[in-house]
Amino acid sequence: MHIEPGLVDSSKIVLSYATAAAAGAVALRAVVRSIGEKGPVSLLLRSAVATVCVFIFFEVMPHFPVGVSEVHFILGSTLFLILGAAPSAIGLALGLLIQGLFFSPTDLPQYGMNVTTLLVPLFAIHALAGRVIAPGTAYIDLKYSQALTLSTAYQGGVVAWVAFWAIYGAGLTAANLSSVAGFGAAYMAVVLIEPLADLAILAAAKSLHALRGSPLVTQRLYHAA
Repeated sequence: MHIEPGLVDSSKIVLSYATAAAAGAVALRAVVRSIGEKGPVSLLLRSAVATVCVFIFFEVMPHFPVGVSEVHFILGSTLFLILGAAPSAIGLALGLLIQGLFFSPTDLPQYGMNVTTLLVPLFAIHALAGRVIAPGTAYIDLKYSQALTLSTAYQGGVVAWVAFWAIYGAGLTAANLSSVAGFGAAYMAVVLIEPLADLAILAAAKSLHALRGSPLVTQRLYHAA
């Protein structure tokens, strides 16, 4: 989902600083809430796990250039369900930054756009989870339909932001719209895979009783809200 270098020129890129700052402010609120729930050590541990996972998603797992961007298996809803919103946000931001600093320095000018594209859908599914998952349901007991709803929302949010940046940067030309459509069609195919990954990992967590009360997972994984 990287925004390609040059797609948004320097005269327009300032908008990404504002959107990234807004996403950062929401992330900070989530961090404060997370510390209140499980303490700072748990937050640090889960954030480290999320960062490693995100780096693997971006650099190790297959990714393909399609249209205006690249298709990655980000597994954003999986991170959210296992680790929680705040650690996932930190992991997405740090994993993206590490990739840019050490492997793809040409992506650094687009960091604000990319981090916005990853974090805003994450916070959206955090809010959505409160509507589609009953307070008395632990995440390990989710149904496929609920996992699909969260995954679709996250991936749809990513596609929507990529489309926004592409149109903001290159306009409503036929070629640009065709590239956006191609990227969107390819990326939404991830929706078929991610809910299965969510349920497989949740099933594994359900059998790992040692994780109950562990600082490595979100409180909601095993307990009702």
